[in-house]
Amino acid sequence: MKTFIGKLILKILGWKSDYPKKFQVDKFVIIAAPHTSNWDLVYALSIFWKYKIPVKYFIKESFTKGLHGKLFKAMGAIGVNRSKTGNLVHHAAATIKKMDKIALMVPAEGTRSKVKKWKTGFYHIAKKANVPVALGYLDYKNKIAGVGDLLELTADFESDMKKIEKFYSTIDGKFPDKYNKKIV
Repeated sequence: MKTFIGKLILKILGWKSDYPKKFQVDKFVIIAAPHTSNWDLVYALSIFWKYKIPVKYFIKESFTKGLHGKLFKAMGAIGVNRSKTGNLVHHAAATIKKMDKIALMVPAEGTRSKVKKWKTGFYHIAKKANVPVALGYLDYKNKIAGVGDLLELTADFESDMKKIEKFYSTIDGKFPDKYNKKIV
């Protein structure tokens, strides 16, 4: 059913998808960028559902409570209490390790508002779980949602981050003024 819904949403809203077979692996962390609108989740989930990828993502714990919480959980949400300091990287890596197939979607900006630099949790999660990082994108100008590359991370954090930054330097979100292409 999710596959049908994903395809339908993309078709009705006039979006194309670009998710090459070579980037489709069983376990990975996917950067969700740019993240400037609530619509980002709709398009991102649609792409995952279209390609039958079991996606999980972190969201404020309050969104996973009550009736609407059941809906978010069914869509892959994992509630996080952001007021508590804990080891989300460790928890996320453990979640990936125990699953046979998973795409853990991480909005690297951490918010829909403009930030000075990206959060790097996605990188540390992928390193700890020993999985690649997929460069997920939403190109609102051309109405294309997809995955542009799959990176096996190296021991060189700066080099890896420069590759990621270069990829995202040409992509704008729904609200380009809210998107900082400088990631570190």
